[in-house]
Amino acid sequence: MYDVIVIGGGPSGLMATLASLQAGAKTLLLDKGSKLGRKLAISGGGRCNVTNRKPLEELVQSIPGNGRFLYSAFSQFNNESIIELFEGFGVALKEEDNGRMFPVSDKAADVVRVLIDQIRQHGAEIQINAEVATLEFHPDGSFAAVLLADGTRLEAKSCVVAVGGQSVPHTGSTGDGYPWAQKAGHTITELFPTEVPILLNDLFIQEKTLQGLSLRDVALTVHGKKDKPIKTHTGDLLFTHFGLSGPIALRCSQYTIKERKRSGERVVHLSIDLFPEESIGALTERFQAALSANPKKTVRNALKGFVPERLLDLLFARIGFGDEVCTQIKKQDFTEFLATLKRFPLQAIGTLDFDKAFVTGGGVSIKEIQPKTMMSKKADGLFFAGEILDIHGYTGGYNITAAFVTGHCAGTNAALTAT
Repeated sequence: MYDVIVIGGGPSGLMATLASLQAGAKTLLLDKGSKLGRKLAISGGGRCNVTNRKPLEELVQSIPGNGRFLYSAFSQFNNESIIELFEGFGVALKEEDNGRMFPVSDKAADVVRVLIDQIRQHGAEIQINAEVATLEFHPDGSFAAVLLADGTRLEAKSCVVAVGGQSVPHTGSTGDGYPWAQKAGHTITELFPTEVPILLNDLFIQEKTLQGLSLRDVALTVHGKKDKPIKTHTGDLLFTHFGLSGPIALRCSQYTIKERKRSGERVVHLSIDLFPEESIGALTERFQAALSANPKKTVRNALKGFVPERLLDLLFARIGFGDEVCTQIKKQDFTEFLATLKRFPLQAIGTLDFDKAFVTGGGVSIKEIQPKTMMSKKADGLFFAGEILDIHGYTGGYNITAAFVTGHCAGTNAALTAT
């Protein structure tokens, strides 16, 4: 008989195991794969973005999927606690742009290794290649045991389910935990891929006109009913053979999915502002000055360098403009050109699927979870942590922060309940 069984050897499961052991519980960690920490090892492009150092309010705002639910957990263990923990274990961290924290070594393997070393040193029992078939419950609904696929029955006083969602399935996150949660009486909110590239059906995408083109410091907006802007993110963007990728496309993906579902329309309208820091008036003045300075050049040559050439050619082709000499511009063409720079329209028809998503949206309903302990309100002794919960953030260390924080909270409280 164990005090605590943790299912899942990803970020939240490793942290839950460590916290449970530190609280003095006899702890068993189960993972169906042959290797612990697989998702952690590939996170942050193999560098492992362990957390984000932004202030708590900004941190919560960067977890648009129910970030406010984490306030209680953050009061016990937060981003600064994560930094302190790893540095205490000898993994030096450094801060990069937008508060992202990485190991100084730039090796995710160092983060994985230290967590596994620590849980071993604290006396965890670890079983890999241990596939869980289901959970068992006492007649009163409380947690009783874990039943493995090979028929082994493992009893414990508490259980932490930390098996991830459905994103990055090759690391083992294949949605196994949802049926177990439902068996305990939980609601699984609608699942969708998020932090995922966006599919476009614009002709220039089909023709691969802009494939591979990166845009820096632009604004991407998702538009809804009556053209109302739903969400805008500013940063870098990449045109691909299927649509849009890059940080701000990933951040806008969930709003694209939700608007498509809400409206029932096949197409969701997006737009790019190529000069988000400048008003249309300021932009007009700047471009007019460039034209005035080069009266004998064509518009195309006078405006070279303001916008990447392939994009400029596309805009000129659309308007049927650009080959005139600067002194012969039609005002209407120039006005339309500037308006398109401030609002370049795109047609989104969805996103790529879970296998290309960084994060799963939806999951075990947080209304059925105690925010101070991560324990189920449906089954005593059953705890949830990480991506299986209906909590999701932007890329940039926010999801891993939510995973570590909920893992630590669940592991600690599972141990306290059991011992």
